[in-house]
Amino acid sequence: MQKPPPPTYTAHKPFLGIGLMVVAWALFACLDATTKYLGTMTSMPMAQVAWMRYIVQFLGMVTVLGLVSVPRLARTRRLGAQLVRSCLQLVSALGAFLALRHLRLDQTTTISFLTPLTIALLSGPLLGEWIGWRRGIAIGIGFCGALVAIRPGFESVHPAVLWAILSMLSFALFGIITRYLAVYDPSEVTLFYSLVAGAVLMAPFAIDQWVWPATPLQWAVLLSTGVYGGLGHYAFIVAYRYASVSTLAPLPYVALLTHTTAGYLVFGQVPDSWTLAGAGIVILTGLYLLHREHITARAAAVAMTTEAAAQR
Repeated sequence: MQKPPPPTYTAHKPFLGIGLMVVAWALFACLDATTKYLGTMTSMPMAQVAWMRYIVQFLGMVTVLGLVSVPRLARTRRLGAQLVRSCLQLVSALGAFLALRHLRLDQTTTISFLTPLTIALLSGPLLGEWIGWRRGIAIGIGFCGALVAIRPGFESVHPAVLWAILSMLSFALFGIITRYLAVYDPSEVTLFYSLVAGAVLMAPFAIDQWVWPATPLQWAVLLSTGVYGGLGHYAFIVAYRYASVSTLAPLPYVALLTHTTAGYLVFGQVPDSWTLAGAGIVILTGLYLLHREHITARAAAVAMTTEAAAQR
C-alpha cells in the first residue's frame, strides 16, 4: 500500500474528535445489539439484515444530501482502496453477525480489542512501520489475554469465536485503509463507498431469502440497523479529521462499557470474571503499545532536530 502523505485536519480539535469516536462506538453497540436481537429472536436471515442495513444507509444519505449528489459521492482519488475497504466492512459485519448468534456482546467486544494489536502487526508489511521487540512481546501478551476472555482450554471454546476473529481481522484492515483514505477523499465519499459491497453483493441473497418482519417492532429494529451503522461510521470517519491517530487509538476500549451496557439492557447479560480479566490484559497491552509509539515518535523528532542542527 502506498504510504499516505501527512494528515491534514479540518481543524485540530482533539476533544471533538474524541467525542465523535465515543459516539461512534455507542452507535456500534446499538448496531450489534439490534443485530443480535434480529439474529436470535426472529427468523430473519443474515443476508436480509445485512442488506437492509446498507440500503437504509444509502437512502439516508440520499435524503440528507439529495439524489443529485450521488455522482459527486462516487468520485474518488483511490477507487481500489475504497472498494477493498467496502468489502472488508462487509466481511467484518457478516463475521460479527454470525458470532453474535452464539456469543455475548462483551465476548465479541473483547476479541475486537485485538484490533489495535493487529494493526500494529500489519503496519509493518502494509505501511513499512515495523515494531520493535518490546511491542512484539506486548502484542503476544495481548493475544494471550484474548484467549483468557474466550476461556482457557479448547473444549469450551465455541466455534463462533472464529467468526469474531475474522470480523476483528477485517476491521483491523478496514481501520488501516480508513486512515489511509482520510487524506485523499472527503468523509462523505468514504461513507458512500462503505455501502457499495453490502448493497450490491448481498442483494441477490437477501431477495432470495426474504422474510417479512412479523411486527412493527421488528420493522423498526431492522430499519434502525442502517441508522446506527450510517451515523456510527460517519462519526468514525470524521473523528480522524479533528484528532490524530495516536489520540484516537485508545478509544475502541470504550466499547467494553458501551457493549456491556447494551448487552445488559437488551439481553440481561453480565460479563463474567474471565471476560473482564482477558479484556483487562488486552487493554493494558494496547495502552502500552500507545506508550511505546509516543516514545518512538519523540525519539524520532529529537533525532531529526539534532540532524538539522548539525547540518547548519
